[in-house]
Amino acid sequence: MFPCRDRFLVRAAHDRGIRVGQNAVMNPAELNIFSSRLDAICDEMGVVLRNAAFSPNIRDRLDFSCAIFDAEGALCAQAAHIPVHLGSMAYAMADVVADIDWQPGDQVVFNDPYLGGTHLPDVTLVAPVFVGETLVGFVVNRAHHADIGAQRPGSMPISRTLEEEGQVIAPTRLVAAGRTDRALFDRLTATAGSARESAGDFSAQLAANRAGAKALAALVSGMGNERYEAGLAALNDYAERLARHVLRTLPAGSYHFEDLLDDDGQGNRDIPIRVEILVSPTGVEVDFSGSAPQVEGNVNCPLAVTAAAVLYVFRCLMPPQTPACAGAFRPITLSAPAGSLLNARYPAAVAAGNVETSTRVVDVLLGALAEADPELVPAASHGSMNNLAMGATGARPWSYYETLGGGMGAHALGDGPDAVQTHMTNTLNTPVEILETHYPLRITRYMVRRGSGGAGQHRGGDGLIREFEFLAPAHFTLLTERRRHAPWGLAGGGRAQPGRNRLNGQPLPGKCEGKVMAGDRLTIATPGGGGWGVGTTAETDCGSDG
Repeated sequence: MFPCRDRFLVRAAHDRGIRVGQNAVMNPAELNIFSSRLDAICDEMGVVLRNAAFSPNIRDRLDFSCAIFDAEGALCAQAAHIPVHLGSMAYAMADVVADIDWQPGDQVVFNDPYLGGTHLPDVTLVAPVFVGETLVGFVVNRAHHADIGAQRPGSMPISRTLEEEGQVIAPTRLVAAGRTDRALFDRLTATAGSARESAGDFSAQLAANRAGAKALAALVSGMGNERYEAGLAALNDYAERLARHVLRTLPAGSYHFEDLLDDDGQGNRDIPIRVEILVSPTGVEVDFSGSAPQVEGNVNCPLAVTAAAVLYVFRCLMPPQTPACAGAFRPITLSAPAGSLLNARYPAAVAAGNVETSTRVVDVLLGALAEADPELVPAASHGSMNNLAMGATGARPWSYYETLGGGMGAHALGDGPDAVQTHMTNTLNTPVEILETHYPLRITRYMVRRGSGGAGQHRGGDGLIREFEFLAPAHFTLLTERRRHAPWGLAGGGRAQPGRNRLNGQPLPGKCEGKVMAGDRLTIATPGGGGWGVGTTAETDCGSDG
């Protein structure tokens, strides 16, 4: 996140006390402690999930998220995990929990993008929390499974329909009254190349929710149900006040921007995403009318993913102390035409919409906000999660997935950082030692891609170069963006270098798949970030490696 500006800082201490019930008052210090206790439960869930998981994707890359919701499915708190996970859960959870007759000890599993999910590898587990006979809320975690039974290793194929992307799980009880449905558990894990690894990851998710439910029940029991509910109401009201204060600093008006996806992997190129942001004294309306219809390839988004990008951008404008709860988003409304790229209809493929299109939605929103105040937002960042999925079937199956960082856009306060994950993802890289220990791979280069950031008064961050040597035959899939349309600069800053993919030195499209043999080398050079402000230095050619 780019640095917050001082004019956005609002102190809770301006309130002498916050009335949270007929007979109870929670002062600012108490409210802060209450919010921190909720956040700590989410953090604890994340620690349990990470420590118990089997796959490097969850244990080492930290591709998971944890959150708490109230009894109606409104967001109460979240850990600082993955924005695309958390925002989509915040948008869709109310519909998920409303359709189930919850009982103590239940856990429901789902991944269906059209029933509250994002894309199929992101599997969500929801557990209700009861105090006595009263449902007081839910604990939820979402984790990316590198193998969810797709037609290709890594479960991120160049797909045309949802069914090609793997096992579709509608909301279903995996645990009922504390008893795991072993037949369902076995069906979920059997589709993976490594059933043992998959079973370990599902078990870790179950354990994380059990830990979170125990901790939340203890918190509510200690406070009492009435005071807990009143605390949530006060927290949401405080978050809303902070949000409205920030939005009132934006000049009222209508702001527009358009950007293009490179392609959908199925021959459709230059796919437009258009937005209008209408700022008024009552809030913000975000309208994606005019964006492309849903396409044949898998860059489509369910509306929950689009919402995640919108909520993320406006959350970045708010001060750091803003509680991560539903109240912060009350002033924001969203619309996208049904059947469009950003509100796709079943059975449109969505594997890359969650990772690539969501990132481009952020760029479009930032571009529109720059019309309101070019010092408010950064230039475009590298604009892709640079997805790489690979693996093999047969006697020794394996499946691996990772996202690669790039340059972040520069901003009015300074340069963009190099070689980082930006915006809708918040994962780590997979350490070289872990990668080479678990899979028949060798990393032959891993370096900053010098000169790939855009020039300007403040330079955009540089991307990175990661080169994989295969030690055995395998299949790979690339889902990458900003290979044709470079990240843009802002306030006169220069464009960044687009990304490049190569196999044995030969160029590859941004979205492609193929087979490799032992000794083949796949090189991913990720884009830089755009520059900010008029500078005196020329843009740098990255040379043959960039």
